[in-house]
Amino acid sequence: MKVVLESQSKTKLDTIRFIGYTIALLLLIVVHMTLLDFIAVGGLTPDLILIFCVWVTLKEGPFVGLFAGFTSGLLMDILSLDVIGTNALAKTTAAFVAGYFFKEGQADNIIGSYKFLVIVLFCSFIHNMIYFFFYLRPSETPILIFFMKYGVAITLYTTVFAIFGMLTRIKRK
Repeated sequence: MKVVLESQSKTKLDTIRFIGYTIALLLLIVVHMTLLDFIAVGGLTPDLILIFCVWVTLKEGPFVGLFAGFTSGLLMDILSLDVIGTNALAKTTAAFVAGYFFKEGQADNIIGSYKFLVIVLFCSFIHNMIYFFFYLRPSETPILIFFMKYGVAITLYTTVFAIFGMLTRIKRK
């Protein structure tokens, strides 16, 4: 009887946690689509949704991260009237890469350290290269400028915003 009650309690906690992730994702999408234009630098904005996908992957594991990446990317494609599938592909790939850094029971240690920033940097670069590949028109943009603007600049800007996620998990001494 005790095992059944513990199992039901764990299931309820998991459900509540995933509802929380869903609400957080929806809020981040609203913020991303409405408020980030105010902090754009040269027309470039950080990708808060990508930080969320990396966070979820490190907390819950690769499978849940892939689901979060695909779902959030597809929602972004639909809501931003973007080409369907570009965000989904890029965010799913970034979550897949972040899954390599998942360690059971070590999520708070990883997120609360510089490792989180390095993982976000790496995943953001891969995400941006995949996402913006579909928008490259060789006759319009030289490849070096494209690489520096969409590969490096947005990656660094997103990593700067990942500091806020890292600060929420730093252990107090």
